[in-house]
Amino acid sequence: MQHMVPHQLMAAHWWAPALRGVLAILFGLIALVWPGITLLALVLVFAAYAVVNGVVTLMQAARGHTGRSRAWIGVSGLISLLVGLIAFLWPGITALALLLVIAFWFVVTGIVEIVAAVGLRRRIEGEWVLALNGVVSVVFGLLLFVWPATGALAVVWLIGLSAVAIGVSLLVLAFRLRGGHRAGAAGPAHSV
Repeated sequence: MQHMVPHQLMAAHWWAPALRGVLAILFGLIALVWPGITLLALVLVFAAYAVVNGVVTLMQAARGHTGRSRAWIGVSGLISLLVGLIAFLWPGITALALLLVIAFWFVVTGIVEIVAAVGLRRRIEGEWVLALNGVVSVVFGLLLFVWPATGALAVVWLIGLSAVAIGVSLLVLAFRLRGGHRAGAAGPAHSV
C-alpha cells in the first residue's frame, strides 16, 4: 500500500465514502419517515452519525488512504467527532443551539470536501461528485444559519433530504472509485 499514489489509495479504500454514504442515507431516511421525532431522538441520531463519520474520517487521515491532505481530512474528522460527542453529552441543548452546531458542521465539512475536490481534479475522474457533496453541505449549512427560526418539522425534513443527497453523492463517489480501482491500478483514472 505504501507504493500507491493518492488516487490509488482512495480507490483501494472506496468503502470509506460508501460507509459514510450509507450512514447519511439511513440518517436522512429516519428523519423523513418519522418527522415527528423528538429533539432528543434527533440529537442522538445525529450524534451517532457524526461520531461514526468522524471516526471513519480520522482513520482515513491516520492511514493516509484519502489521497487528500491528511491535515484537512483530519480536521474534518476531528470536528465531526467533537460535534457528535457534544451532542451525546448535552442532548438537552436548545433547538437553536443544535441547529447552529449542525449548520457549522455542514459548512466546515463542505468546505473541506470542496478543497479536496479541487486538489484532486487532475488525479481522479469524478472529483466533481466530491465537490458537489461539499457544495450541498455548505449551502444547507448556510440555510440553517440564515433561517434558524424555521419550524422543527421543516428542519427535520431539510436535514433528512440533505443527508440523503449527501449520502447518494458519497455512494456515487465510492463506486466510481471502486470502478477505477478495478479497471486498473497502474495509472490515473484519466489522462491529464
